[in-house]
Amino acid sequence: MSRNETLLARHQAAFMPTYAPQPVALVRGEGARVWDADGNAYLDLIGGIAVSSLGHNHPALVAAVTAQVATIAHTSNLFLNEPEVLLAERLRGLLGGEGRVFLTNSGTEANEAAYKMAVKYGKTTGRSYIVAAENGFHGRSTGALSLTGKASIRDPFGPFPHDVRFVPYGDADALKQAVTDDCAAVFLEPTLGEGGVVPPPDGYLRAAREICGATGALFVMDEIQSAIGRTGHWFAHQSENVTPDVLTLAKGLGGGLPIGACVGFGPAGTIFTKGDHGSTFGGNPVSCAAALAVLDTIEKEGLLAHVARAAEHLSTGLAAVEHPLFAGVRGRGLWLAAVLTEPVAARVETAARQAGFLVNAVQPDAVRVAPPLVTTLDELATFVDAFPAILSKAATPPNPKDVP
Repeated sequence: MSRNETLLARHQAAFMPTYAPQPVALVRGEGARVWDADGNAYLDLIGGIAVSSLGHNHPALVAAVTAQVATIAHTSNLFLNEPEVLLAERLRGLLGGEGRVFLTNSGTEANEAAYKMAVKYGKTTGRSYIVAAENGFHGRSTGALSLTGKASIRDPFGPFPHDVRFVPYGDADALKQAVTDDCAAVFLEPTLGEGGVVPPPDGYLRAAREICGATGALFVMDEIQSAIGRTGHWFAHQSENVTPDVLTLAKGLGGGLPIGACVGFGPAGTIFTKGDHGSTFGGNPVSCAAALAVLDTIEKEGLLAHVARAAEHLSTGLAAVEHPLFAGVRGRGLWLAAVLTEPVAARVETAARQAGFLVNAVQPDAVRVAPPLVTTLDELATFVDAFPAILSKAATPPNPKDVP
């Protein structure tokens, strides 16, 4: 039995059966490349689900985390620490100098904070329900799951404490009909992430902003996957020239360290008052130091411009692929989905891994590609060149004995 197989068996014996990980135990990384326990190398095109912004073992991230953990690793929210203040100020600067920040450990927790803000806002203004998108994903804890429009993961854990109504994503008319003066908030992703990396029609986010402005509902933008350079902008909403009332962040912000943020703009920034919310680990100095290193490096290395070039290179290359199993490519920046003509994404994922590329079967007919922002054009070209053979291998049902 290989080391990968041994670790998988130990994982299955020790953990609750909530995950179905690929049979690969990653042990080290360098840039956009990783190695498993058996010594196999891969080009990492999923980056820890759009988390590893700077790739693996980036010297700036290593130095920042090492220095901070050697100084003070934790303070709790009973005391201040300088990295959290610096990070909040830096985020405000990137957002035009506005907003008030609440730091969390994850995207789910950032959305929980936004959910509580919406509930409090609704109670103080006499608004009774929230609107979210079908196939949207905002997390798996109770509040965040209330907002998640995927019945297969939501319904087994209902009923939920507040009225959340779902509308088709990208349909501005349906959104306008659903949002009345009784609506407390609208939660949307700028592009559906777990729903298959599905961008909305042009003008949809601006229409949503106008609908919320006209009715007084909070416009909450979930940028857990899309922010921190993923689309070639610091935040995806900036490309639409739209400002939400509440913004949630995580994933790429920490470059691999756990951190999230909920930012309220204007009056939304003071919905919470003392005692309304809290987090023991939120604002942890080590995670904040990591986030500051990520933001500094993206700026110093010109990664926003690089993402725009790399995304064009990758999307154009994939779009040129002709194969019966391939329907096309969609997404924004280095956040794409290869769309299939058949629901065999899991087989494509396996074939890609066997060819030395890590991707993610995000939907039965869609394979997500979200590589580190530092991935080079040459590295992306190797995947484009290999993609037709990967599709051909996936087109034939594998022999179970041949799948590692």
